[in-house]
Amino acid sequence: MKINQKLTLALLLFTALTFTQCKDAGEDVEPDDENELITTVTLKFAEKGTTTVNSFSYKDTDGDGGNAPVQFDAILLKPNTAYTLTVEMKDESKTPAEDVTEEIQEKAEEHLLIYTPAPATLLTYTYGDKDANNFNIGLKGEALTGAAGTGVLKVQLRHQPGTKNGSAAPGSDDVNLDFTLTIK
Repeated sequence: MKINQKLTLALLLFTALTFTQCKDAGEDVEPDDENELITTVTLKFAEKGTTTVNSFSYKDTDGDGGNAPVQFDAILLKPNTAYTLTVEMKDESKTPAEDVTEEIQEKAEEHLLIYTPAPATLLTYTYGDKDANNFNIGLKGEALTGAAGTGVLKVQLRHQPGTKNGSAAPGSDDVNLDFTLTIK
């Protein structure tokens, strides 16, 4: 008899738990916004006052990991010169290749490009574009070179959905590249 009561109680508990559901909050849950796959980054430096445009690219067609990049250009710029800098980003793991630059522009409130020269005297970057919240984007701007020297230009695309505040801290990297930079 005790076994029968325990079995009945267990069955009732199981049935109650099976048919109990969570209360609907009335909001659709959106999936997490994933980082973009970017296989190609091209920096275009247009020398101000001329028609000269120098392009420097990084290309890793299978994405991060796997095979080594097939192209990683060193940046060579003139000293004490102003350039308009624009960036193009693509996902060439797809056919046809996807222009990720457009997606970054469309989701500007979630992205921030950061340019960090080392040493800092090699180049100064001034942002030329802003998102709807008046935070920098970095797809276009001005680069002003300093005196002759060699170092690195770190290019980071920070993915900051729901956390963009104008600083590099929140989010994760979609791109993190160290271009060799020579001012000569």
